[in-house]
Amino acid sequence: MSVNLSGQDLSGQDLRGRNLAGAHLRDADLSGANLSGENLSGADLTGANLQGADLNGIALEHADMRGADLSGADMRDASMFCAELIEAKLVGTQLAGADLSRAELRHADLSRADLSEVEAGRANLDDSDLGSANLRGSDFRRAKFRNANMQGANLEDADLRGAKLTGANLEGAIGWRSK
Repeated sequence: MSVNLSGQDLSGQDLRGRNLAGAHLRDADLSGANLSGENLSGADLTGANLQGADLNGIALEHADMRGADLSGADMRDASMFCAELIEAKLVGTQLAGADLSRAELRHADLSRADLSEVEAGRANLDDSDLGSANLRGSDFRRAKFRNANMQGANLEDADLRGAKLTGANLEGAIGWRSK
């Protein structure tokens, strides 16, 4: 049986050590909460506020985070394989070393986010904002960036083999060499 904490104010709380896999956290306020190292795989975090939360090393495989606000959160080394982050806000979020393989990030705002050394093969970032984001050394093989804003992004040593970049704005992108 999964936990239902939808709409609850859990801001600033230490939530480590709880079994929240598959939990219902729709529209919950988790801003500033500590969930580092926890397993929230399959959880429903639709519309949740996770601004500034400590999500370092969290497992969010197949989690639904559509429309969630993760701005300024620490998500280093997070595992988000096949996660739904459509229209999510990740402005300035620390995602270094995270696994975003096959994640859905259409229309997401990742401006100024640190996506260095991420694994994001086959991720869908169509129509996303990656302006001034750091993608240095990341694996985006076969990812989709159609109509994405990548203006001023750092693409040094990023692997974009097979990526779909049709209509992407790469103006001022660092390390970008069009072929």
